[in-house]
Amino acid sequence: QVQLVESGGGLVQPGGSLRLSCVASGSVFSINDMGWYRQAPGKQRELVAMVTNRGATNHADSVKGRFTISRDNTKNTVYLQMNNLKPEDTAVYYCNAAWGRNYDVYWGQGTQVTVSS
Repeated sequence: QVQLVESGGGLVQPGGSLRLSCVASGSVFSINDMGWYRQAPGKQRELVAMVTNRGATNHADSVKGRFTISRDNTKNTVYLQMNNLKPEDTAVYYCNAAWGRNYDVYWGQGTQVTVSS
């Protein structure tokens, strides 16, 4: 099993930047893919970006060119660099990990990102 703890959220003006971090602990050697999801009020949770344990990445069309996911396996940490933030990026951002042979899914507690002037 793993535990995921996110940090780095906050209030930022449109056009600003934030970097989210997610630190994994526990049986980290069995983590496969990791990702970031977000959920805005009244909307379903959606995938923002994901990265495999070999570093291959995928980003949602809505964030391509603005957000970048990266992973440091030596620190058991996944990052989400968010640039040129827009009000529609406002949401709770959740870290996600697929663990073990069955790709069991684990979630962090979430971190709020608010983009507003």
